[in-house]
Amino acid sequence: MPHTSLGTWEPAPLAEVVRLFSGLRCPWWIAGGHAIELAVGHAFRPHGDIDVLLLRRDQLAAQQALAGWEWWAADPPGTLRPWAAGELLPAGVHDIWCRPGPGAPWRIQVMLDESHDGEWTSRHDARVRRPVHELGVMSAEGVPYLSPEVQLHYKARAPRPKDEADFTAVLPLLTDERRGWLAGAISLTYGTHHWLARLPRDDGR
Repeated sequence: MPHTSLGTWEPAPLAEVVRLFSGLRCPWWIAGGHAIELAVGHAFRPHGDIDVLLLRRDQLAAQQALAGWEWWAADPPGTLRPWAAGELLPAGVHDIWCRPGPGAPWRIQVMLDESHDGEWTSRHDARVRRPVHELGVMSAEGVPYLSPEVQLHYKARAPRPKDEADFTAVLPLLTDERRGWLAGAISLTYGTHHWLARLPRDDGR
């Protein structure tokens, strides 16, 4: 059971998260390491939390899905504060920690990403964009999850051992198009990166 200075995490099972969010009318996606495992088709490592991605425009849907829970906004650089019902969080706030009640372990993290005119934009680099309808994939069981190449673009910022494991596990399953997109996005955002040696060059070589 992971413990942080902001409290203990006891991640909700994937099936519970799917049940809680499945009634929403807006798009949502399982993100983080669980998204990579959904792409791979099986679990292969432990997880300290579980992430759900929403577009910022749909942020209040998190309060609808988790009605009766506590929601706490993570104000940069890492201060938690209660997120009031109906409050619209500003662009600098990307993470919301959620738990069933006071003193309970944190169970779900909701992440907010930007979009405009039907396009998603990366919070790490607004030049990295993708049509919202291409942002996610649906698993065979009907679970929406963030496309692995998009998740890997985030993980490429400062890869930890678990991010390296995720990259290695899902790389053989990426199509040439997805590999090409990831290579271009990493080059644009981070420049030189050790993952690029395992991805196609922009010129196709």
